[in-house]
Amino acid sequence: MKIRFIICSAFLVSSFSMKAQEKFSVNMNLKTEPTDKSDFNETGIGVFFSKIINPKTSIANTVSFSNLNVNYEPGSAGTFESLNELRQIKDKFEISKDISKSTTLHFSLTPTAGFQHNLDFSDFSLLGSFEISQKLNSKAILSIGAARTTVFGNMKFMPTASFNYTVNNSTNVLIGFPDSKISYSNNIRNKFSLNNNFNGNFYNLDTQNNTNNTAAKAVLSQMTTSFEYERNVEKNWFLNFKAGYDFDKKYKLTDSRDHAVYDFNTGSGYVLGIGIKYKQ
Repeated sequence: MKIRFIICSAFLVSSFSMKAQEKFSVNMNLKTEPTDKSDFNETGIGVFFSKIINPKTSIANTVSFSNLNVNYEPGSAGTFESLNELRQIKDKFEISKDISKSTTLHFSLTPTAGFQHNLDFSDFSLLGSFEISQKLNSKAILSIGAARTTVFGNMKFMPTASFNYTVNNSTNVLIGFPDSKISYSNNIRNKFSLNNNFNGNFYNLDTQNNTNNTAAKAVLSQMTTSFEYERNVEKNWFLNFKAGYDFDKKYKLTDSRDHAVYDFNTGSGYVLGIGIKYKQ
């Protein structure tokens, strides 16, 4: 896992610079991931907007909802086969402020709720990040920071770092953790990207629907390497196609102290996705 991370980080990037070009967008997406013992099918919708407050300050907000359905191979999940639907609501608020011509501060707060069927106040968690970006020259930006994140399935504080390099008008590279990307546009309508992302979530379980009341959370994590193609089909409308693979995928149940109760041993699997976006 560590070797694969080093290899992928050596040539991949984050997509923050792409978002900075948008003022408003709405996207819907479908994603499927068959594995050895379970099939994961996810639908999601998100709304993003950004606004320049003054020459040195800008804000952005992204509200998203996702619904994850899990279909188990017969007999592979024991008494947990009824655990087949998980939901998440997330609201990411971001502030960027220039403190000099070459230095920018980025701050985000992300209230998040991961739940099974019944949404409760106890399902909410507060994530966030703080980052300093230093412009090295006209093409390179170095960023370091820290985040409270769930990229490994549970909430943890961890350092973040990235190096963003604009090769030319059509190619951008950013080496980073947890998100990395190489992007290329051969014209104004087409955009190709190679992505590497560490990503994970946890979902609080409904006690009354749980056959084993020691299980409090469903935890998922993986590293995803994928190829994406985005096509501007008409004015403000875009289609997105994604194909990739999830490495080191983990899907397990934990108790309230994050001790493992049950491991589904799903195994890794390929990922296919399609999305539609309106942006301006």
